[in-house]
This record gives sequence, structure tokens and C-alpha cells, in this order.
Amino acid sequence: MAKKTAATALHQHWVHSHEEDTETEDIYRPASYDFPPSRGRKSFDIRPDGKVVEHGIGPTDRGVETMGTWKLNDDSTLAFYPKGSAKPARVMHIASVDKKRLVIKK
Repeated sequence: MAKKTAATALHQHWVHSHEEDTETEDIYRPASYDFPPSRGRKSFDIRPDGKVVEHGIGPTDRGVETMGTWKLNDDSTLAFYPKGSAKPARVMHIASVDKKRLVIKK
């Protein structure tokens, strides 16, 4: 997958579709996907301007947002940097991506 194509496909709000996970991969779908009911889901919004907003689940089941930036280091390595940090807090290895599905290697 070409870096430009991967970056363009990434520009959306991705939600963890844990029902589809395998032993080796985590699956994410666009926020518009028809998910089955769940107590909570982690997600992240990758924006074309280089910003990312991570949405987590807090200790009282309330949402927690973390702002930062993202970078596609090569065709398959996606890194999230906390606001003001030069060191990534999260690095994910992309197995595949298109507008309907993002597959991350565990």
C-alpha cells in the first residue's frame, strides 16, 4: 500500500470492533458502522491536519479524550504522539486499510 493512499484512507474516526478481532489482529471500523451494542469502545479520530483525538473508556465508564498528533512513519507504521511530546505513546502496525476497515497487527 502506498503511503499517500494509506494516509488518505486513515482520515476518519475509527472505532474498535472487538467482535471481529482475531488472535493476531485488532479490527477498527468507521464510526458510521452499525456496531452491535457494547458497554464501551475505544476509538481514535485521525485528521488530515496531523491531529489525532483518542477516545478511551474511563474508570467510571465515562469517555476520556487525549489530544495529540499522528504520523505514518512508513507504509505500515502509525504512531500517535501526545500533545507536546517527541516520543510516541502508541505505535501500531497496519496490516491493511481502506475506507471501511482498518486492521492492526497485535
